[in-house]
Amino acid sequence: MVKMTEQLPTAQTRSVSKDIRSGGPEAVRVKLLGGFSVSVGSRTIQHSEWRLRKVAALVKLLALAPGHRLHREQVIDLLWPDSGRKAVSNNLRQVLHALRRTLVTSPTEGSRYLVSEDEQLVLCPMGQLWVDVEAFEAAAATARRAREPAAYRAAIDLYAGELLPGDRYEEWAEARRQELRGTYLSLLVELADFYEEHEEFEPAIEALGRALTEERTLEEAHARLMRLYALSGRQVEALGQYERLREVLTRELGTEPGADTRRLCKEIANGRFPPEQSAEGPQPEELPLVGRHNLPSARSSFVGREREMVEVKRELAMTRLLTLTGVGGSGKTRLTLEVARELVGAYPDGVWLVEFAGLSEGALVPQAVAGALEVPERPGEPLADTLAEVLRSREFLLILDNCEHLLEAVARLVDKMLDSCPRLRILATSREALGVEGELRWAVPSLSVPEPQRAPSSEELEGYESARLFVERARERDPSFSLSPHNALAVTEICRRLEGIPLAIELAAARVVTLSIEQISERLEDSIKLLTSGGRTAVPRQRTLKGTLNWSYDLLSETERVLFRRLSTFAGGWTLEASEAVGSGDGVAESEVLDLLSSLVEKSLVVARGSDEGVVRYRLLEPIRQYALEKLKESAEAEEVQRRHAAFFLALAEDAEPRLQGPEDREWLERLEREHDNLRAALSWALERGEAELGLRLGGL
Repeated sequence: MVKMTEQLPTAQTRSVSKDIRSGGPEAVRVKLLGGFSVSVGSRTIQHSEWRLRKVAALVKLLALAPGHRLHREQVIDLLWPDSGRKAVSNNLRQVLHALRRTLVTSPTEGSRYLVSEDEQLVLCPMGQLWVDVEAFEAAAATARRAREPAAYRAAIDLYAGELLPGDRYEEWAEARRQELRGTYLSLLVELADFYEEHEEFEPAIEALGRALTEERTLEEAHARLMRLYALSGRQVEALGQYERLREVLTRELGTEPGADTRRLCKEIANGRFPPEQSAEGPQPEELPLVGRHNLPSARSSFVGREREMVEVKRELAMTRLLTLTGVGGSGKTRLTLEVARELVGAYPDGVWLVEFAGLSEGALVPQAVAGALEVPERPGEPLADTLAEVLRSREFLLILDNCEHLLEAVARLVDKMLDSCPRLRILATSREALGVEGELRWAVPSLSVPEPQRAPSSEELEGYESARLFVERARERDPSFSLSPHNALAVTEICRRLEGIPLAIELAAARVVTLSIEQISERLEDSIKLLTSGGRTAVPRQRTLKGTLNWSYDLLSETERVLFRRLSTFAGGWTLEASEAVGSGDGVAESEVLDLLSSLVEKSLVVARGSDEGVVRYRLLEPIRQYALEKLKESAEAEEVQRRHAAFFLALAEDAEPRLQGPEDREWLERLEREHDNLRAALSWALERGEAELGLRLGGL
């Protein structure tokens, strides 16, 4: 699924179109839990594209049907139960035609996604169809087989909400809705039972609390909560839970708690539950050992990302290859490892990490994977073939970290392993996608930052992930540090200027030993020089912000580097037209700018977002812009590029001036407002450089 967004805080997921293999239909992903969404390859079908309600309804019916197929007569009975046969036949033809055109723009391509054969309608007969309902049910079945807490939690996280909430009154959806909801509630109760067996009372209470949030009248969950409170010595809370049950049953169902629940309440009130156990009585079983893995232990707290953790797990359930992308320092690896830790136990053959950061040659990629998975080489056989054969029957999660400098080699091996190992799932991190067929790309967002329009209080500031991370890392350096009304404004400014990039925030927090918070904030005008205090044991490129950005810069082609440097002249974002005017020239043709800009977006250095006017705007996160500007100043073209920037926005302002008095005035006012920062930057440059005529023309508008 793809969403064009302006800033990293909005996560995006999409298939990569530059597949190393092509020719077949793209993957279709249908989400029905918590809402309705369909994506075909890299395109998410917008709500407005479902021009006929029956077209969307047909997708929902086929996605829920066994084998994703229904007889024509079944479809007619479900969609037009009261219409005449002749009218219905015409209606169905229109719906089928509209659905094919909605899925893809080419009519011939549409027939590959929706087929009519032997009076049956079949959705995606060639495979590559993912439905979140099926992923949830498969995960639930796996959890019940495995009897592992991690497997239960993984399944529970896939339930994004009730089935098709927008179709609440459709009879064909109601039975499945209740069935799926029942499965979700049962998983929560079963997980709580598992924890209770091992005297892990708090997570059991949490699971039952989630069940009651979904269904307040679930007496089974209330009774189990009463037991858990009593077992953990909280008799008052246990009896209070009974009162809440009695009230909700009376108010909503007009009934009383059952006999077993009433008996439990009396036993708790009389002190007969829990029964006293002798010291020699049976001891609870220890929780079983977690599944096999080679994940490193976390050495610092993990701040925020609760929503992203769930999203990544849900997306991973809808693909066999999920690549987390983002600029260097965005937290791709840490987020991936935290997700992986929660999934240990959900995969029978383990969760295995392969780190490519220290690898410089693509030829060594198979050896790195084989080493992590403990697969020995065979004489005379390519290691990739050995991996494919040995791992063919295993069900495991493979984590491939830092793939960006070995893309071709990693992509080839991943493609082969996915073909040969049907129960393999891969979660990769890279600054750009691998480009393998069926891949989903999920852009790691920045941490949440305070809005620029207001100054939050110290209490409000604790609600932002970037501020919490700064405070926690600052306390690691200076245990006396705390967030207060006196430093809240400076912490807010630090988080805003660093745009929620985790590595940048951690490096800034490391300065609290030698600088005040206010001094750190002031010196972020040149964040590249300030943020240089990473840990000695970190990978060299992660010790400084400049180091991690150097890594990305070195992976660019020469023309990409040139355009990247030139884009630093923009303030507050720009359009494609502006980048063609300012970024072209001296070795970069105007016709090349679009492809180069797209490549910089793919490589997580430039952020793109579509506007309501249908125009995509681009921007550099501020620390990245400062780095690119430093590179521009090191080149011999800084003066000329900034002159082109000023000339472009002068021309824009002069073009707008006469239109501000006509029927297009509102449109042009909004356009000038969007370019306010660029106009101001152009004027400042003209005045600083003594460009009197240019400055006067800009200032006079």
